[in-house]
Amino acid sequence: MFTGIVSDIGEVIAHDNGRFSIRARYPASELEVGGSMACDGCCLTMTSVRAEASGSIFTVDVSNETRGKTTLGEWQPGRKVNLERSLRLGQELGGHLVTGHVDGLARIVEIVPDGESRRFSLEVPEHLAPYIAPKGSVALDGVSLTVNEVSDTRFGVNVIPHTLTVTTWGAKTPGQSVNLEVDLFARYIARLLEFRP
Repeated sequence: MFTGIVSDIGEVIAHDNGRFSIRARYPASELEVGGSMACDGCCLTMTSVRAEASGSIFTVDVSNETRGKTTLGEWQPGRKVNLERSLRLGQELGGHLVTGHVDGLARIVEIVPDGESRRFSLEVPEHLAPYIAPKGSVALDGVSLTVNEVSDTRFGVNVIPHTLTVTTWGAKTPGQSVNLEVDLFARYIARLLEFRP
């Protein structure tokens, strides 16, 4: 379980089919093989960890299913990725409950400056649109964001300067796809309504 509060920007330094090596600033002593790491919002299991002068390098194995349904299929060395370690009991829940199970891709349609912030307009597949509501939460590339407005299959979010700086959102451009996880509660409520008599 995660919160959508990114704590590092990692860099993909190598990949071999479904195995990716990622450089992070986390000390290797704080990571463990078998532990979970949210990488651009995808919950992945660390399969190896080694120390590096500036932090650590860890590897993750990614299935064909995950590569086919997320942005991970496009990852190449040099790509920056948002990282978040799994939530520990007793830690502050600063964003919202995020599972790291990506529902699909959202495409950035437009970016408009709004003071020091930026307003992003995104489009989602029709089957995911019902799960997105104004003032609800979404995780986009692992970042917990509040939905400003919704219109059919489009919705908007506002990204503040701090988030633009400490995540990969400061470098996003129109046309890019991002990993989308809809709100956990919206998903379960929709499922329950399917079985109402």
